[in-house]
Amino acid sequence: MSATIIGIESSCDDTSAAVVRDGLLLSNVIASQKVHEDFGGVVPELASRAHIQNILPVVSQALAKAGVDKSELDAIAFTRGPGLLGSLLVGTSFAKGLSIGLDIPIIDVNHLHGHVLAHFVRKTNDEPVPQFPYMCLLVSGGNSQIILVKGYNDMEILGQTIDDAAGEAFDKCAKVMGLPYPGGPHIDRLAATGDPSRFKFSKPHIPELDYSFSGLKTSFLYTLRDAVKEDDAFIENNLADLAASLQRTIIEILLDKLDKAVRRHPVRHLAIGGGVSANSGVRSAVSDFCKKRGITPWIPDRAFTTDNAAMVAMAGYFKYRDSQFCDLSLPPYSRVSV
Repeated sequence: MSATIIGIESSCDDTSAAVVRDGLLLSNVIASQKVHEDFGGVVPELASRAHIQNILPVVSQALAKAGVDKSELDAIAFTRGPGLLGSLLVGTSFAKGLSIGLDIPIIDVNHLHGHVLAHFVRKTNDEPVPQFPYMCLLVSGGNSQIILVKGYNDMEILGQTIDDAAGEAFDKCAKVMGLPYPGGPHIDRLAATGDPSRFKFSKPHIPELDYSFSGLKTSFLYTLRDAVKEDDAFIENNLADLAASLQRTIIEILLDKLDKAVRRHPVRHLAIGGGVSANSGVRSAVSDFCKKRGITPWIPDRAFTTDNAAMVAMAGYFKYRDSQFCDLSLPPYSRVSV
């Protein structure tokens, strides 16, 4: 079935639009918001206001880059949730208005499903994609989940965080270290030159396949607090080693549960997704993990690890083929599991 889909993403602080035709990506435009850096985190009200300013030019640019006129669109895919409600309202309202104006259907997309299906984003038919069923380690600022992906619309959560996510641990520990927001990329950069065995931080003992990162954050904070009492310049003098040790601990926590998951649910393909999947240490560790077990790893392009509309458009294309459209009356939602 031939179809041209535009995807709209506005779940947090990135406004994005992408065009997919017959499952192939034609364009992907992202407008990031720098205003949050001064506050050390995303300010929801400022995020929603920025989306209002960005969404029309971003959509227009995505169509222009794809060489597609709006009259050629067959459907509009949009992130309905989860995310910041004010931000989601902007994208949802725009998608509904465009749907009415063009008289074409809208397709609601779960933001987390988009990350899981990001590996199907491709520009040519020759590019490989994962084979169902596959396992996905979804790691981001708000979510840490192990998901058994049986189909694009059939996903089973095997384990998930009971408190904080891996990305949150990276960012909040980075903030304590005095690093700019978002802290994750700075931790990644510093860890490359640090000693990962220098510091030991507490690891959780959570049953089954669930995660927890709140205890790690507390352990990290206490380590710094006690050390700074003895040496005011401790953090500044040990940034690289602290970053490397933190990164190593988070990776070990992630892979420990992932190992248990693949033992219980053997798969031939394993993917990672979400913002933390851009981390160099995570990418390398998952590749090694798969190599030792004879599993095919799927490591996404960094362009598709953060919030982007390409994954939304791709998820929407899958749903379009099955005529899974959304009613105009459905509102966005801020929280939901996969």
